[in-house]
Amino acid sequence: MSVKCTVVIQKEENWYVAKSLENGVVSQGITIDEAMINLSEAIALYYEDTKEETTFEPIFVTTLEVAI
Repeated sequence: MSVKCTVVIQKEENWYVAKSLENGVVSQGITIDEAMINLSEAIALYYEDTKEETTFEPIFVTTLEVAI
């Protein structure tokens, strides 16, 4: 089984924090690549006991500008 996730990465102090929007799984790394590798492992563990095919509704990500 494979799942496709929408990922947001933010720099927080000395770490890059990666979060999957579909399931809320979060991981971190010193580099963006490390954060993505760690998140991939965390997501695999999250779905480890899932036996059946999981379906997801698509998530749409956009930006919003607000005058302040």
